[in-house]
Amino acid sequence: MMEVGGIRVQRRISVRKRSLPAGRSLLTPVKKKTNREDEDMNITCASRTMVQACGPEEEHPGLPPQPEDSVSDDDLFGEYDSFAEEASLLAEVDNLEKQWKQDSAADSPHGNPQQEAEDHSSCMTKKQDTLSSGAVQVLPHQSNQACMANATNKTGNVSEDSVDDFPCSQLPSEEIYQLTDVAANEDSSYPSDPSLLGTRDTFPCAVKDGRSDPSPKDISSSNCLTTARGEDMCADISRAVGIGTSSISRYDNEQGRRKSLKDSLKNALAGNAKGQSPQVSRTKQLKETTLMEEINVAKKTLETSSDLDLGPFYGLPSRVGDLIHQFRGIKKLYDWQHTCLTLESLKQRKNLIYSLPTSGGKTLVAEIVIFQELLCRQKDVLMILPYVAIVQEKVRGLSSFGVELDFLIEEYAGSKGRFPPIKRRTKKSLYIATIEKGHSLVNALIENGRISELGLVVVDELHMLGDGSRGAILEMTLAKLLYTSETTQIIGMSATLNNVGDLQRFLKAEYYTNNFRPVELKEYVKVRDSIYEVDNKEEDNFKFSRLLNYKYSSNMLRIDPDHIIALVAEVIPNNSCLVFCPTKKNCENVAEMICKYLSKAHLSHREAEKKTLIEFLKSAGNGSVCPVLERTVLFGIAYHHSGLTSDERKLVEEAYSSGVLCLLACTSTLAAGVNLPARRVILRAPYVARDFLKRAQYKQMIGRAGRAGIDSAGESILIIQEKDKLMVQDLVSKPLENCYSNLMHESGKGFQSLLLSLIGLKIAKTTEEIYHFVCYTLFSVQQSHLCKEKSLWDITKESLEILGNKGLICNKLCSETQQQIFEVSKLGQATYKGSIDLAYCDVLYQDLKKGLEGLVLESFLHLLYLVTPYDMVSQCSPDWMIYFRQFNQLKPTEQKVVATVGVPESFLARKVSCQTVKNSADSVVVNRLYLSFILYNLLKDTDIWSVSRKFNIPRGSVQTLLSSSASFSSCVLHFCEELDEFWAYKTLLLEVTKRLSYCVKAELIPLMEVAGVLEARAKQLYNAGYTSLAHLANGDPDTMVKAIENLSRRQARQIVSSAKILLHEKAEALQEEVEELLRLPQDLPAAIKETENPMINE
Repeated sequence: MMEVGGIRVQRRISVRKRSLPAGRSLLTPVKKKTNREDEDMNITCASRTMVQACGPEEEHPGLPPQPEDSVSDDDLFGEYDSFAEEASLLAEVDNLEKQWKQDSAADSPHGNPQQEAEDHSSCMTKKQDTLSSGAVQVLPHQSNQACMANATNKTGNVSEDSVDDFPCSQLPSEEIYQLTDVAANEDSSYPSDPSLLGTRDTFPCAVKDGRSDPSPKDISSSNCLTTARGEDMCADISRAVGIGTSSISRYDNEQGRRKSLKDSLKNALAGNAKGQSPQVSRTKQLKETTLMEEINVAKKTLETSSDLDLGPFYGLPSRVGDLIHQFRGIKKLYDWQHTCLTLESLKQRKNLIYSLPTSGGKTLVAEIVIFQELLCRQKDVLMILPYVAIVQEKVRGLSSFGVELDFLIEEYAGSKGRFPPIKRRTKKSLYIATIEKGHSLVNALIENGRISELGLVVVDELHMLGDGSRGAILEMTLAKLLYTSETTQIIGMSATLNNVGDLQRFLKAEYYTNNFRPVELKEYVKVRDSIYEVDNKEEDNFKFSRLLNYKYSSNMLRIDPDHIIALVAEVIPNNSCLVFCPTKKNCENVAEMICKYLSKAHLSHREAEKKTLIEFLKSAGNGSVCPVLERTVLFGIAYHHSGLTSDERKLVEEAYSSGVLCLLACTSTLAAGVNLPARRVILRAPYVARDFLKRAQYKQMIGRAGRAGIDSAGESILIIQEKDKLMVQDLVSKPLENCYSNLMHESGKGFQSLLLSLIGLKIAKTTEEIYHFVCYTLFSVQQSHLCKEKSLWDITKESLEILGNKGLICNKLCSETQQQIFEVSKLGQATYKGSIDLAYCDVLYQDLKKGLEGLVLESFLHLLYLVTPYDMVSQCSPDWMIYFRQFNQLKPTEQKVVATVGVPESFLARKVSCQTVKNSADSVVVNRLYLSFILYNLLKDTDIWSVSRKFNIPRGSVQTLLSSSASFSSCVLHFCEELDEFWAYKTLLLEVTKRLSYCVKAELIPLMEVAGVLEARAKQLYNAGYTSLAHLANGDPDTMVKAIENLSRRQARQIVSSAKILLHEKAEALQEEVEELLRLPQDLPAAIKETENPMINE
């Protein structure tokens, strides 16, 4: 303890010690101030508490010296203990308060304001002198009054340093000690005693509305003694003091019910000392702040960008460019990509079509535009891709960006997807969908009035508009977007477009094209043992290049007359090769043939990794592996077609991408699927099955040649026979095929579906409105070419009549307009909402209705029959012996299902014994039931290989049936939701759809919900301890790689990112559901009554 000037100050010795500059109090460290000579000088009447202590020269001999550099921000009260426990300090404050009261009572109520102002100024000067000399004083909060009590006749100038700032820890209490500007506010609601203006209880806002914190307006009105122009403050101080001294008598009367200064000071300082600041990760906070700042800059950049200033990264945060480099390995964009991203049409948000050769980098441009929409414009985005496998690959590839840039990715493929999508509270969503699911999603958004939430729609492979019924669905989707939303931008891309003018008119779009390829492509044609380079300058388009130099025995030449072995031996195993074959069986034969005559030296190339791949193929097949793959993989060769299971296909693709496999014998579907480039591409024949190649198919296949960043050039070799030479000359030189509307495909089925959904969604009601919408379609642009004999008006009226005859729509007279309007029937609404093919909607309705009469729920067989796809029936050829054997293995109750659907036991018995069938059963029902037997065995065994052997069909066909049934089951579920009579099916089909979607044991389903995690990988993860979605989302990729065989770090990172995206999506959905439950209904009766009669509560 030490005593200086009668003040006792208790100190404690802390581990962290510091010294303060001279003239600063240890109790109230002063913040740095910015001195501005041209600013008004603000002096707060609420002077800060100061403690009378020793000067800087006086030190206690018992205390250790404090180093100059040990200043800490953690202890803003210095080395002192709590003020609340310092009796001497509080006693001094109390004495000063009493002394002021006594002196004030002796003064006349009508004192001299000028003299009192001088006294106040003198006190302020004295305080400044004390600070400059290093003394530390204690002044109570109402320092004005203390100055008046001890006033002398001295005057002086008040400087800015005469008022101390609060330390950081006391900032929350600063507003407590703000005094009201008495001179500016003479309202009677303010207390008359200036000594009490510092307490929160005296704020007018607290009196008026009971709020615990003053409003900005209240705080502004309570700022005391502020000079507006930096002039002499004496007049303002005099007015304040005058008012204060005239009301001193009121203080004594109210003293008993008001808080004393000592209590106020004690509570405020003690409360601040106990206050704790929240624990926030500064790294995370800084990261989020930086990203938000860059996004704000990017928003302004998009609005005001010029060719010279595009902002950090094409109007996006610079972090996006860093992530593209990190996840894609792309440091710099190609020149054409830069040009495309800076097109005036994109800046003005016009629709755009752009076309470049395969592997030119089209997708990256689309992704950057998607990021702009999600981050800068804060709108949802829909990306439409042609196949389920590509959707899943894109979800995996973009999940890492979603995690880092804080947006959601939702998969709409197969049975996945919510209709309508959940309306997110804060984050924006990227919907990645197949053509069919994208159409259903747009329908749901239109129906719920949310289509404006969709800021951008990106269509990959825009040429799919010409692809049969799927092309018709894509055209419907785009036409609805054009008609219903003026703010939604559409971007289409393709490598194989010809009649771009028609597409521009349809989409009202700009067009950009470029012939850029990152790797040069050289096209060749092989006839016998001669190789010709494709050269359009030559008369026959072929220029001789070289002869094959490979020794063939007579036996080899007989087996390989096309010299495929010679062509592949030139590139493998050090480089990769794709061999496109006409059929699936030909793929397997070519793979085996190459291995038979390939050098044994190929066996040693990455031998251990190839053996590991075979083990994983066995694991994926529950111990079974294709014998062809088992032989060919050892040579680094495999086949790739729809006959593979999903797990096998994924393993083969990953092995080829990593270089473990160097050659794939594949069908044309690979060209339109995942990106698997090669050094050389060989086309086994100019045919796909029995059909001659189209120019677009040819360009897609040869476009896989050349790997950017690896090869300096890519090669394609088309093997032809002499009889096909003329057709091939035309193939390599003719322009691409035109893209035509398919709305009239299959007798106008697509056109009728479009009209049904227009009426159901209330987009159009009358014939004129429907015709007006039809003018927005690609068919209307090409109608004169596609349907010359009928006008668009006639086609529209005929289609409406067909829908009416089927009972899907009806017309009635509108009482308001006296016009005939169309409405959908219950069946029509169920049909378009369930995306049911018009050819099957009647049959499906009858089957479901008949099923209710005797629905057997002892097993899944009856329900599986109801969700077996109709379009797969024609591909089914039952084996009658297997059929009858499966029937006999059924339980008696299950055999009733067979009889109920219309297949009697006698029919099967006669078929298996090859006897004449007198009463023939419906072939559609018979074949559909056979397919349902396959599905039933799948749900029981969950093993595709076992079921494949049991029914003697390819495992790939079983896989296709399973996937199609899961999708159709989802459609039937939505169909039943619209029909009250089928209420019983709703819950039942929900479970059936889930089981068909995964077809695995229940414990693996949470893992398989993650994009890219199939059954084999799910088993590995489960056995390694990753048993839930949360485990995957919080997993460490490095730990995962160590625990799981054959898992690369890139794959592990994608799994973790996909799991995080899915987890965030589910969490957002639950939070939205909670908020929806707690949200006050707008049509609440009480609220309505209050609005209508505001005097109801009075």
